[in-house]
Amino acid sequence: MAGEGESFTKVSSETVEKHSLCSSKGGKGKRLWKKVKYQLVEYHSLPGYLRDNEYIVGHYRSEWPLKQVLLSIFTIHNETLNVWTHLIGFFLFLALTIYTAMKVPKVVDLQSLQHIPDVLRKADLHKLHSELLTCLPSLPNIPDRFRSGWHVVDLLYNCLPERFSSGNHTDVCVLHTVKEDLANIIAPLMVRPITRWPFFAFLGGAMFCLLASSTCHLLSCHSERLSYIMLRLDYAGIAALISTSFYPPVYYSFMCNPFFCNLYMGFITILGIATILVSLLPVFQNPEFRSIRASLFLGMGLSGIAPILHKLILFWEQPEALHTTGYEILMGLLYGLGAAVYATRIPERWMPGKFDIAGHSHQLFHVLVVAGAYTHYQAGLVYLKWRDLEGC
Repeated sequence: MAGEGESFTKVSSETVEKHSLCSSKGGKGKRLWKKVKYQLVEYHSLPGYLRDNEYIVGHYRSEWPLKQVLLSIFTIHNETLNVWTHLIGFFLFLALTIYTAMKVPKVVDLQSLQHIPDVLRKADLHKLHSELLTCLPSLPNIPDRFRSGWHVVDLLYNCLPERFSSGNHTDVCVLHTVKEDLANIIAPLMVRPITRWPFFAFLGGAMFCLLASSTCHLLSCHSERLSYIMLRLDYAGIAALISTSFYPPVYYSFMCNPFFCNLYMGFITILGIATILVSLLPVFQNPEFRSIRASLFLGMGLSGIAPILHKLILFWEQPEALHTTGYEILMGLLYGLGAAVYATRIPERWMPGKFDIAGHSHQLFHVLVVAGAYTHYQAGLVYLKWRDLEGC
């Protein structure tokens, strides 16, 4: 009995020591488990809904808690640059929107006004002043359709007496120069800026698309349900960007032709709403509707060809029409190149695993989308300045 008692005491003491050892290491164990639980995994370890590109071999987040997913925006994984390329793009377009609302368009280039004092010193100011006074009283009675800077200056120039314009060569040159300077001075005072809502609609669509895309890439790894919601939102953002991109060129090209303006604007709006609904409604997510979804996105992109060609036919002599068309062609090339890179999965398909963190096709696609949208923004500035000065 004594031997059994000693044996029981020995076993009990060993159990207590082991329990104490496990308790002392409990904190380290939890930290180690957390580190293992939130580590990045490889493609073959992903659930089916997260498997999209087999050429991206590793560095995946898989079904992390929402807090860890949100914090992962500041860590390195294969979605880091996908998140930040479009998040930076969102803040870029937010800044452009604020700038546009406050500063655009500057009808007068202030740099061009710096030489006015030199020009006026060369002119016979007393003669010019007396002649202009004979024209100025009639300006308030100018019809509204003539109230743009250049039209007012044309009237001033044409009403100057013949004896002034037939003077010596210096006076004639000075008069032509003064005419240009008068246009720069009078235009901001006389011009009535056209409506800006089509341009801001495009900027809003761009910001929605970029933010939705960034959010999708950040949160989709949390769960299958959230991934489904984020992908639908991402598709809706793409549809919004495409449809609103047509608003500035269509509205400002055909603002003097209400029939065609309403026709093109109505068509792209209906097509955009239909595409967004198809992207969001669960019933359209079944495989049998895949071709319909693809056709809607393709149709939205191709629907811009008709109004651009129509614009060129109407305004083929206007340099602004050619200028904006050049921007629109460049935008289409950037979007098309981005889509091609995304579809072919280049360059990661050539060297699987080498572009997991940086340089894979989706990141290049994001950069090209931001570049294309910014190109379209530049085209919009040309439209605004053109229509502000010319009107209908």
